[in-house]
Amino acid sequence: MKILTTSDKNYQQELAKIRSPFKPLDFELMKVVQAVIEDVAQNGDLAVCELTQKFDHVALSPDQLRVPEDEIDRAYNQTDPKTRQAIQLSIDNVRRYQDHIKVYQQNPLKSDGSELRTRYAPIARVGICVPGGSAPLASTVIMTAVPAQVAGVKEIVLVSPPKYQNSIHPTVLACCKMLGITEAYRVGGMQAVAALALGTQTIRQVDKIVGPGHPVVQMAKKMLYCVVGIDSFAGASEIVVLADDSADPRFVASDLIGQAEHDPGSGILVTTSRTLAAAVEKELDNLLESLSRKEQTRRCLDQYGAIIIADNLDDAINAVNDLAPEHLSVQTKNYDTDAERCITAGAIFVGPYTSEALGDYVAGPSHVLPTSGTARFFSPLNVMDFMRHTSVIKYNKNALKKIYPAIEALTDTEMLPGHKLSAKVRLE
Repeated sequence: MKILTTSDKNYQQELAKIRSPFKPLDFELMKVVQAVIEDVAQNGDLAVCELTQKFDHVALSPDQLRVPEDEIDRAYNQTDPKTRQAIQLSIDNVRRYQDHIKVYQQNPLKSDGSELRTRYAPIARVGICVPGGSAPLASTVIMTAVPAQVAGVKEIVLVSPPKYQNSIHPTVLACCKMLGITEAYRVGGMQAVAALALGTQTIRQVDKIVGPGHPVVQMAKKMLYCVVGIDSFAGASEIVVLADDSADPRFVASDLIGQAEHDPGSGILVTTSRTLAAAVEKELDNLLESLSRKEQTRRCLDQYGAIIIADNLDDAINAVNDLAPEHLSVQTKNYDTDAERCITAGAIFVGPYTSEALGDYVAGPSHVLPTSGTARFFSPLNVMDFMRHTSVIKYNKNALKKIYPAIEALTDTEMLPGHKLSAKVRLE
C-alpha cells in the first residue's frame, strides 16, 4: 500500500490522487454513458437487450426482461432457512430504525389568521439498483426497499444484472419475496438506469432511482438527474480507518479488507502511529491468505489503498475530513470524542467492536452511502429520501392586510408590480 505522511511537502497532491479513483466528473466516462442513454431513449427494449448482451454476455428478448413471480417464489423456497432468518432480522432492524427517524406530520404554525405547515407524502414509484457484478448483494434489496416501504412507497421496482445462470441471484429474489416486491428485471448497468428513468415498452418509468453500483451506474444516475430523482453518488465502496497506537492491527486490517474485496473498493488507514502502520501491513498479508477473494482484494489495496501517517491527531482528523469517506471506522483511545470531530463521513463506526459489517447487514441505517468524497454534501439513504415535502400556506384577509406593507416594499424593490398586484387586489 502507498505510504503518505501529512508533513510531506507533496502531501496534498498525493492525497488528491487517492481521494477517490472514481471521479463524479469524468468527461470520457460521460461520453460512454451518454451513448447508452441515447440508445435506450431511441430504441427502448431492443437497446436494453442488446446492451445486456454486450456488457453482461446474456442474450434476452424483451419478454424475458421481467422475472416471473414463480421464479421469485422458487428462489425463496430454495433459500436456506438460516439465511432467511438472517434476512428477516435485517429487515426488522432496518424497518425499526427507519421508522424511528421518519418525520411525521407536525402541528401547523399558526399566527393571527395565518397557518403554515409542511405536508409529507411518499413518492409513487421507485427503482432500486442492486449490484450483481463481483458479489450478489442481497442486503442492498433490504437497505433500499425497506426505507421506501416505511415511507409508504406503493411501487418498488428492482433491477439487477443477470449474473447468476442468466438471471438474478436467487438470494436477491428471496429478499424480494420476503418484502413483497413482485416487479423485478434481470437487467443492470447503465442500461437499467436509463430504462428506469426514461421508460421502455416493458419497464415503466419511475420517479426516483436509488442504490449503489459501479461508477458507470452512478454516472448514469447523475446524468439523468432531474429526469428522475436520485439518492446520491454511491459508487465503488471505500473505508477510512482512523486509529492510534491503542488499536488492534488485526481489527484495522480486517476493516480495510472488508471494503477492498468489493473489487473495486478501497481502504485507507489514517494513523498517528508508525508502529501500528507496520503491524497493519503485516496483518493484511496474514489475513488475506485465508480468503477466497485474496487476489482481487490485494490488487484493490495496492491500487486504491493507502496508509496516511499524521504528525498528530489534529492532522489525522483533518485528513479524514478531507477524504470525506463513505465508511469511517474510529479506533482510537478516545473514540467517542474523536468520532464527533469527524464531520464528513457517510457512516461512522465508533469503537473497536463496531465492525463495518454491522452497518452493511444488520444494524439498521441503510448501507447505501455517498462515495468519492461526496459525503461532504450527500447523506446516507433513509426513509425521508422517499418522501416529498410540500409547503402549505394559508392566510385570511386580515392576516394578508397586516403583512401587506412588507410585500409592497419588497415587490417595489424588485420591480415586480405583478407580484404586488396579486396581493393588493385581494384587499380592495
